[in-house]
Order: sequence, then C-alpha cells, then structure tokens
Amino acid sequence: MMSQTTGIGPDELLGAYRTMRTIREFEERLHREFSTGAIPGFVHLYAGEEAVAAGVCGLLTADDYIASTHRGHGHAIAKGCDVMAMMAEIYGKATGLCKGRGGSMHIADVDVGMLGANGIVGGGPPLVCGAGLKAKITGTDQVAVSFTGDGGSNQGTFLESLNLASVWDLPVIFVVENNGYAEATSSRYHQKGIDVAKRGDAFGIPAMTVDGQDYFEVREAAQAAIGRARAGGGPSLLECKTVRYYGHFEGDQQTYRPADEVPTARAEHDPLTLFEQRVTASGLLDAGQLREIDREVGELIDRSVEQAKAAPEPALETLTEDVYVSY
Repeated sequence: MMSQTTGIGPDELLGAYRTMRTIREFEERLHREFSTGAIPGFVHLYAGEEAVAAGVCGLLTADDYIASTHRGHGHAIAKGCDVMAMMAEIYGKATGLCKGRGGSMHIADVDVGMLGANGIVGGGPPLVCGAGLKAKITGTDQVAVSFTGDGGSNQGTFLESLNLASVWDLPVIFVVENNGYAEATSSRYHQKGIDVAKRGDAFGIPAMTVDGQDYFEVREAAQAAIGRARAGGGPSLLECKTVRYYGHFEGDQQTYRPADEVPTARAEHDPLTLFEQRVTASGLLDAGQLREIDREVGELIDRSVEQAKAAPEPALETLTEDVYVSY
C-alpha cells in the first residue's frame, strides 16, 4: 500500500532519517570493528531493518516501554539510548550503559523505557505484558511494545503473551520483524505459509502485515496500533516484512541464503534509500539536509568508537555488584 506523508512535519522526518542513519552507521562500523577481535561476545546486527525501529519508536514517548531481542541495537538507538554508552557497553567497558556487564545482547536503559535486549528468543513479549498491566492498573496512557523475530514468533512465550494481552486487554503492541530467517532456517520451513499477523485472529487481536522496508508504511500502521492502545482499545499485532543485511551473528557464513539476496535488497529496496526518494521527490526535505545528517552521524560513530576503545575496563572488585537487588 502507498502510505501517506501528509501530516508528518519536517522535524519528525529529519528525526526519523537521523535515527535510521545512526542505526545503519552504528551497525556497519560494528561489522568492521568486530573483525578486529576487539569486541567480546556475540554481535547480531540490525542493518537493513532500520525502518521498523524508527517507524515504531518515533511515535513513543520516554514514558513508554519497549522490549527487544538479541538483535537489539536498532531498537535501543530508536528508543533514545545514548549511542556513546551503547558502544562502550558493546566493548565491555565500565562506561557502558550496563557498566560493561551486558554486552551487545543485553543493552538496557530503563530511564528511557528500554527494558532490554534479550538473549532469550521470545523473551520480550511477556515483559511488555507486565509493563502494560502496570500502565493499566495505574491508569496512565503508557504503552509497551515488544519486538520479536519470525523465529521468536513460534515460541510459546509469544503465543501465551498474545493470549494474556487479549484476555487482560493490555495496552501493548507486538511487532514481529519477519526477516525470513530464524537463525539459519528459512521461514518457508518453520512457518506454515501464512503471515504471522494471521495469528492475531485466534486471540481477537487486530493485526496487519506491512512492508518493513518502508518507514511510512510502518509508521502508519504503528500509529493506529499505538493510538488504539492509548485509548484503551487493547493490544495489536504488527508484522513487518524486512531484510537483515548480515548473518544471524557476526561470523555467520550465510550459506543458507541465495548469493544475490542481500545485494538485491540493498540496491532495490533499502529503507534509507526509499525514505530519501520519497521525501525529496515530494519536496518535504532536500538532499542537502540529509547529507548534513550523514556527516554528523559519521562523526558521532567515530567518537563513540574512539571513546569506547579508550574507556577503562570494569574493575575486578565490582564483579559481584548488581547481582542482587538491595531494598
């Protein structure tokens, strides 16, 4: 479908582009840095899926909540996590958002509503049910959004959360980023040939499938779902068909993918390119504004890597801190 650009101001559009460009540059740089061996642990890159994070999170407030996945850098950036502290966290440094304890798969910042990336597949949906229940009990207009992959959508936690949210009429949105692969298994093998959104029917949840490469299409669907949740209309399910440009994890040889799949997606259906074509052709923004953002973002990512490399390692005596909650 051709989504509307009317009613979206230039400041919001510039912000959306900045978010997507920041995610892209953050991930592309990590791809290069990881190959040097300086980054500990596993890294799962979000490049190619930027329109989903930007289209959804751009409509949320700092008081709203999200729960992410192991592929969580894009969601964290879109929700407002500090890029410098994120990079330090991925490098395992004391200045990281989680003091170097979480690493790539467990970045969290509750102060901006980011409940955390999650190494547990399908671990996010139950968390947003809890956040949504809190909002409903306390009478706020907060909403909570979970991001889940197509593989995660087969987990019992995902389906149980759909049921719970429906029964309790919770202000939550379940976003499924269907990039076609559950790790290395194509969705042709792990799903029975239907859109994940169809599963909403079984729980009485409004659902929609959209082009996850199209920021405007994602935003339009997310706006309706978020508005419904804020107004007390209950949960929604949003499936975004998207493409990840890199492997399941850094180092994945991707022998399960057609050789031309990613180059074709980059050339013909890249979310940043589609966005730029749409806003410049319509006169909403000009290319010069976007190039200035590119420059600023590039400098930010350079600084984040430099500072992360120079930052101190966590002190050994802090090893047992933050293990238990103190009341």
